[in-house]
Amino acid sequence: MTATRTESSPRTGATTRSRAGAARTARGTGRTPWLYLLPALVLLGGLLVYPIYQLGLISFLEYTQAQVSGGEPTTFRGLGNYAELFGDGQFWQVLLATVLFAAACVAATLLAGCALAVLLTRIRALPRLALMLAALGAWATPAITGSTVWVFLFDPDFGPVNRVLGLGDFSWTYGRYSAFALVLLEVLWCSFPFVMVTVYAGIRAIPAEVLEAAALDGASQWRIWRSVTAPMLRPILVVVTIQSVIWDFKVFTQIYVMTGGGGIAGQNLVLNVYAYQKAFASSQYSLGSAIGVVMLLILLAVTLVYLRLVRRQGEEL
Repeated sequence: MTATRTESSPRTGATTRSRAGAARTARGTGRTPWLYLLPALVLLGGLLVYPIYQLGLISFLEYTQAQVSGGEPTTFRGLGNYAELFGDGQFWQVLLATVLFAAACVAATLLAGCALAVLLTRIRALPRLALMLAALGAWATPAITGSTVWVFLFDPDFGPVNRVLGLGDFSWTYGRYSAFALVLLEVLWCSFPFVMVTVYAGIRAIPAEVLEAAALDGASQWRIWRSVTAPMLRPILVVVTIQSVIWDFKVFTQIYVMTGGGGIAGQNLVLNVYAYQKAFASSQYSLGSAIGVVMLLILLAVTLVYLRLVRRQGEEL
């Protein structure tokens, strides 16, 4: 019987070593982006993860002014704060008002921003520059400054708006719906520039031949936007929609300044102002933290659901 001996050729061994080296290089290349991102991830961890952890922790404790001052020990309540919060009828009223108000703000912001972005593509350079500068000026204005100016403009005694419209001494902040409408206008004024500039940049990136072909086929401007421009801008629209939802759902400054802390008898409260009242006006820090956790979970849920719906339609972000 003759034993058969198989030896690998030099070429085969070189190929194996080459593949192993390529695999190590690929692994090293895959780690490189994370090494560059590591400082930013550490910074975000300190600025976001730890505060969220503290927010969640306080929401499970009995933490009022007595515990802050050291007069009483801090005790663990578990889900007691959430049970108290969900059993409060005012919380559900404020939550509903917040959702409706944020939805109206988001819809108005997207509509105005997209319409003005299309307008920017239709006008000449000088008017376009003037509109861009005016919009960016509104966007750069601090929220408290803009809110104070809007309160003056609609003041029943000294504001010019009532005089121009002939409304006399009508108080915009007295009624619940008129106060919400006034705040909505201010939020729209300071929010639409972000949508306008972002969508305008997206429109300019669309090949002109595509839009010209649609126009030659006899499509109206609305049909071009609905069937050509909007589908190509879907990733950008997703970003501005999510950003608008986050901003408008947690509005605080405009409501607090323009309605005097939430309106008469709290008729204009939203969740952010409601949490502030519970935490700082009533010194119920644990309840305020519980409201913050609820807001965080709602925003995460809305964002994830929206992203999932977009991905189901086959769009890559």
